[in-house]
Amino acid sequence: MEGSHKLENTMTFSILDLISWNLLVHTRQLYQHLIPNKLNRLLQMKAPVRKTVAGIGFCRMKEIKDSQNGKEDEVAGPKAQLIQEEEREKGSVGFPIYWKYITAAYGGALVPLILLAQILFQILQIGSNYWMAWATPVSKDMKPAVSGYTLIMVYVCLAIGSSFCILARSTLFVTAGYKTATLLFNKMHLCIFRAPMSFFDATPSGRIINRASTDQSAVETQFPNQVAALAFSSIQLLGIIAVMSQVAWQVFIVFIPVIAACIWYQRYYIPSARELSRLVGVCKAPVIQHFAETISGAATIRSFDQQSRFQETNMEVTDAYSRLKFHVAAAMEWLCFRLNMFSSIMFAFSLIFLVSFQKRIDPAIAGLAVTYGLNLNTLQASVIWNLCNCENKIISVERILQYMSIPSEPPLIIEASRPNRSWPLHGEVEINNLQVRYAPHMPLVLRGLTCTFRGGMKTGIVGRTGSGKSTLIQTLFRIVEPAAGRIMIDGIDISSIGLHDLRSRLSIIPQDPTMFEGTVRSNLDPLEEYTDEQIWEALDKCQLGDEVRKKETKLDSTVIENGENWSMGQRQLVCLGRVLLKKSKVLVLDEATASVDTSTDNLIQQTLRQHFSDCTVITIAHRITSVLDSDMVLLLSHGLIEEYDSPARLLENKASSFAQLVAEYRVRSNTSFEKPN
Repeated sequence: MEGSHKLENTMTFSILDLISWNLLVHTRQLYQHLIPNKLNRLLQMKAPVRKTVAGIGFCRMKEIKDSQNGKEDEVAGPKAQLIQEEEREKGSVGFPIYWKYITAAYGGALVPLILLAQILFQILQIGSNYWMAWATPVSKDMKPAVSGYTLIMVYVCLAIGSSFCILARSTLFVTAGYKTATLLFNKMHLCIFRAPMSFFDATPSGRIINRASTDQSAVETQFPNQVAALAFSSIQLLGIIAVMSQVAWQVFIVFIPVIAACIWYQRYYIPSARELSRLVGVCKAPVIQHFAETISGAATIRSFDQQSRFQETNMEVTDAYSRLKFHVAAAMEWLCFRLNMFSSIMFAFSLIFLVSFQKRIDPAIAGLAVTYGLNLNTLQASVIWNLCNCENKIISVERILQYMSIPSEPPLIIEASRPNRSWPLHGEVEINNLQVRYAPHMPLVLRGLTCTFRGGMKTGIVGRTGSGKSTLIQTLFRIVEPAAGRIMIDGIDISSIGLHDLRSRLSIIPQDPTMFEGTVRSNLDPLEEYTDEQIWEALDKCQLGDEVRKKETKLDSTVIENGENWSMGQRQLVCLGRVLLKKSKVLVLDEATASVDTSTDNLIQQTLRQHFSDCTVITIAHRITSVLDSDMVLLLSHGLIEEYDSPARLLENKASSFAQLVAEYRVRSNTSFEKPN
């Protein structure tokens, strides 16, 4: 069965679909006999490809697209895969990434103020310590340089100044960090929602969730703290160097070589740590994806006793992720050990120099120098450590910026080419040499279709799996852009107008109905365009009025997420109610009755015949009976038009492909097909 392209669930092809397919085979649903060798094709497509990366046993699963979006059966050739391996940058992170992050909030205007506040704080802190060391006598025999009152007052003033600097620094830092993270998330969020459907076809949900959760969390909390720690520790280090240079400049004889060695180790560590961090981000997506698939298909997994199989897969993807996390931690410990060793060496030499020149140094200043010398080794390691962490965490910013550069769909509105409010008036759809492919590297799915759906006529589209039925509908809504050719509706090329102007004038009843969390009213009229009387009228037409009136809050009755408190048939009728309210001139039924019982199917067909008699109705057929009362039938085969005529004429010609399809269906179902009255 060719699935429709669900806008709300364009994710990866889960192993659950294979299990569900087995269920359909075991229950021997009749229509499945029209799809030969489907299971073998799916099994071939689903074979996982494992690769070992960087000698660490990193397994990457090549996911296949979710069968429910209806494209898996329209891919020709073994190399035509929609899902691509996750994009991963290589080499050092360029300065533009840092610059985009720094200038994201207020153009970077707060950054100099933050640095200035930290510099003033460091000056005041060193000044207060130096003041106490200079003004406090080292023994009782020495006369104080200043009075005790002056000593305390100056020290308090310096301390208050330091406090205000810290307050200003923290306020500015939190403001800049929050604003930057919010802007990056909003831009990424907008780019994802404006991305073309081809992006969702090629991107599993786990990748999107990973960037919107793990990477965004790092940008909000971890990376700003690392950047701040690097800047603050660097300023502190410069202050300590200034103090030490006034007391024991000989320390720099050792300090400079030690710093050079630390920088060498840092440069040696960074390339490996950077690639490990990128691989961690790539490896986390399969964990999230597999978890989501397992939760959503828990009932099916238990039904087929596949718990151990999914546990094994979960352990594989988790081990791949944990293995990389271990290597990241091990590499960091490797660096920290060497930095701490050099810090200890540096502190030892500082003490030696201070003791060697004790006669020339004031004891109080020497004590101050020892105190700062103790911090010197710690800050030296801290600067290098924070520098490494910054380059590791900037990977999250890099990954978010990747999603901010996703190509977007065409404009929603083109002011220079807006159709009239009454468009489409007749609903005539003209298709001229239409050619469609899902990606530049993939073969054509529709190969030069040319036909016309007359306004006010009902057209059924039939064909075997992979013939291009759903693709044609997706092209009509510009979910997929044509590679060549065009579609005209009432003389207007749909590619010349905005997406909002096009999609808002068309209606569709999908195979899998969608209801959103909220109320009955918000699901039928989300934009609040209709009165309650009109909503009740639509509910009565789709036979849901009595059901809603039984509820205590009527139109304000609660609808939980995905409409789980409504049956499948009721959800489909709600979708019918939406199109009844909208009453578009062009209505598409994308296998709308494939998932409902016969009575609901008959109700939908009767309602459509009664209330859409003057509309252009395009039906993708699941049950052959649903197109026998159409005015015209379009039969597609391998992306080409094989037959296009009235169903009566096609059935009269026993040699026609449509007649053979009906005969084959009749044999399988042992049902007599007669045109409904």
